[in-house]
Amino acid sequence: MAAGTGQPVEPQYLPERPIVMVGPMAVGKSVIGAELARRLGLEFVDTDQRIVARHGSIGRIFSARGEHHFRQLEARAVADVLDAPQAKVVVLSLGGGAVLDTGTQQLMARATVVYLRATLDIIKERIIRSSGRPLLASDPLAAWSRLAAARGPVYARLADITIDVGTSSVPELVDRLIGLLAAESRKENTAP
Repeated sequence: MAAGTGQPVEPQYLPERPIVMVGPMAVGKSVIGAELARRLGLEFVDTDQRIVARHGSIGRIFSARGEHHFRQLEARAVADVLDAPQAKVVVLSLGGGAVLDTGTQQLMARATVVYLRATLDIIKERIIRSSGRPLLASDPLAAWSRLAAARGPVYARLADITIDVGTSSVPELVDRLIGLLAAESRKENTAP
């Protein structure tokens, strides 16, 4: 099918390594990651969804056990995917703060890391509508800006590919991302 249709296509690019989506909260890692996985015929894994399925809501985990405990659960969820003996090629979406764990950073070296970047203006409506994000509980826009600024250099350092989400549609972003992933793969395969 034609590019931009959002329909599954026979991809010219078939990843050899997991693809890890990173970036600030509400930037679209889950939506874009799920569509990318669908288009490439891969499994999609969202660490936040796995944690909620196994341990309950993130808000409840934060209030009952604290952020440190949540980060431990998050690191285990990433390791379950990237450090498995028979690790599969998947698209993995990480929570915004998952990249702060050094073990997670080391595991990400086994994957192609995609940093989804956005400005506050682009995603502020999502942040305002969003509920249940403990780190955005008070003054969500200021908290998001602070976290994005603090974590941005980490995302950038770990990323193989950085893509600005801007006002593009999800199918347009996925089309562009598949092209960038294919170029990155060619570059890796021709490196000495």
